[in-house]
Amino acid sequence: MSEASTRFAHWTENKFYNRTANAGFAVKDILVEGRHYTDIDAIRAIISSNKGDPLFAFKPDEAQSQLQKLSWVKSVQVERRFPDTIYVNIHERKPMALWQRNKRLSLIDEEGVVLTEHKLERFKDYIIVIGASVPEQAPAFLRLLKAEPEIQKRVEAATLVSNRRWDLKLKNGAIIKLPENEPALALRRLAAMHEEEQLMDKDIKAIDVRELSRITVRTLPGAVQEYKTGYQKTGGGSI
Repeated sequence: MSEASTRFAHWTENKFYNRTANAGFAVKDILVEGRHYTDIDAIRAIISSNKGDPLFAFKPDEAQSQLQKLSWVKSVQVERRFPDTIYVNIHERKPMALWQRNKRLSLIDEEGVVLTEHKLERFKDYIIVIGASVPEQAPAFLRLLKAEPEIQKRVEAATLVSNRRWDLKLKNGAIIKLPENEPALALRRLAAMHEEEQLMDKDIKAIDVRELSRITVRTLPGAVQEYKTGYQKTGGGSI
């Protein structure tokens, strides 16, 4: 197409848009639903329409394609709603944990997708997961942890050790060592023990549940209470 033909096509197109706008098909409302975390300024920039603009000039498919690239957006629907509305329905990703790497924190979702590294203050109570392979391994593990709410609510951080197993750091500073195999079973055993003995609320330094036949508890210096639970208890030192 020649330059003159291109200019004529644009002139014809703009004339059509203006006529439809004058006939009542002009943008009056931009309705966005489902947004909680996605940057509203980024949405406005992609929509790039103002009140009074011709509704037919807005390209829903192009806007939808660009919105889909935003980190928070899992899926999105964009459409014209005649006679005067642009409608955007966003299905956002659900934040799951804070991923610590290279002394920096990132927010990740339930699929391990990095959502943002900025404005993390509102997510300060989320569990911190540490390790290079966290995006691949943390989602499945944290689903196991969620199944044991008495443990989950006490956990401050989870470290992936040698990309094989997890250590949990409780909010009281105690460390829980989980096995490489069957961590769900180990968590269930620990939860059952806590139900009987309130184990995680005692003065302890570490709980080792890596062996199927026993749970080993290391007490803080000076703690002398004997736990009558049938598992092995040891004194000071490291596991």
